[in-house]
Amino acid sequence: LLHTPVGEMDLELKITGEFNVYNVMGVIGAMLAENIDKDIIVLKEPVSDLYLVASGVMDMFDKLDAVDTIKFSGLDSDGWYIDSARKALESGRMLYAGKYSKPDYELLVSENCSLAIENTMITHSPQVTEKLKSFDIPSIIEYSSYEEEPLGRVEWVKFFGALTDRDEKADELFNEQVDIVNRIAKTDTAANDDSRPTVAFFYITSNGQVQVRKSTDYVPKMISLAGGKYIFDASNDDDTGRSTMNMQLEDFYNGAIDADYLIYNSAIDGGVKNLNELLDKCPVLADFRAVKDGNVFCTTNDMYQQSMSIGYMIDDMHSMITGAPDSGMKYLFKLNRKINSTKR
Repeated sequence: LLHTPVGEMDLELKITGEFNVYNVMGVIGAMLAENIDKDIIVLKEPVSDLYLVASGVMDMFDKLDAVDTIKFSGLDSDGWYIDSARKALESGRMLYAGKYSKPDYELLVSENCSLAIENTMITHSPQVTEKLKSFDIPSIIEYSSYEEEPLGRVEWVKFFGALTDRDEKADELFNEQVDIVNRIAKTDTAANDDSRPTVAFFYITSNGQVQVRKSTDYVPKMISLAGGKYIFDASNDDDTGRSTMNMQLEDFYNGAIDADYLIYNSAIDGGVKNLNELLDKCPVLADFRAVKDGNVFCTTNDMYQQSMSIGYMIDDMHSMITGAPDSGMKYLFKLNRKINSTKR
């Protein structure tokens, strides 16, 4: 509930969905704010002094020009790829308040934190939300990572737009991503999935397994929207509730050796700079069709923090599939072999 202390007597529904955000103003607003269910969070506009633990949505605040509403961060400056967040921490305007499982309660209380925005990892540490509550710091869990549709993730910008009173800007940002997807859809001439080029999206774990996305995850759907077909179907999915799963290298080899394109996910280990480094991690990839054909790509390190870039990422995948130069890509780059020069 957003309470505006002054203004006309009004009650306006701002957004519906996972959360309901209402804006109440004037005398009626004050009465409602004082006499509501204890489970409803009351925030006074203008919203400020937020504690953002859900790093995946900082990009939404950045694009909404609302980073100034965040006073506390769950990542320190060296963990951010988003310039506005990093600079705010470096200048001292934003304060590092600890990660989700170990927040700096003393700092949050002394600096008047108004709301903690958590990601789903907080469900593993319920004692944290209880302790925050004991200090009169409410918290919400941001569930955009549970969205299976790519644009469903982007649409969460409307919630944060409502929270920060930037509804029109949120609609504009969302529609921009929709327009990109619609433009690409008009160029899709594939008669069916079988005629689409196949794509594997993966990461090599520290113990030699291969982490891939389940077929129901948003990444395979991005590949489909880009004009491709994810190499693994539902028959490969495990029965866990996670969006990713680990495969034995042999299973990945058998399933992806004939994929037309490989995309290495750099979000966890920082990625690789060239094809040589990838083959050092996993030599058997040299047998793969995509490696032999020179169709291996890697995501940029900042992709997972760029929640408002989904349309651009789909556009990059479309460029990859259609053979466009990678020089125009924002979040993908081609992995070429490193040529070692020798002194004469």
